[in-house]
Amino acid sequence: MGRGVLCLTRSAWEAAWRHLRAAAPAEGVGLLVGKEGCAQEAWPLPNVHPEPEVGYRAEPEALLAALRRADAAGLEVVALYHSHPAGLAYPSATDRREAYWRVPYLIFGLAEGRARAFWLPGGEEVGIEVRP
Repeated sequence: MGRGVLCLTRSAWEAAWRHLRAAAPAEGVGLLVGKEGCAQEAWPLPNVHPEPEVGYRAEPEALLAALRRADAAGLEVVALYHSHPAGLAYPSATDRREAYWRVPYLIFGLAEGRARAFWLPGGEEVGIEVRP
């Protein structure tokens, strides 16, 4: 994966959308995992944020289990994803402040029906390539 493009399969793209729409009005969160820099699967994680309508926090044990599962399967975390159910597909101040993963963050603005990816905390936009 080049720094400027997030690659994911159509099935991972559609699974993330389904997950996040079902989670609304709470924010949803998950991992995009795959091989060779292209996400092949979307793995939803429980959101345990105390105010899930305005924030997300992946449940730590579920996150650790997902990371172990990915490692055991020879998969890598290609991106993190989450939703802004009533907002835009753009990083909030909280998204920037709490970003520590060194992968793109894919943000789904459910109200606008759009998704955009960013390197956080800096905010550099990343292109999205959905493959068959």
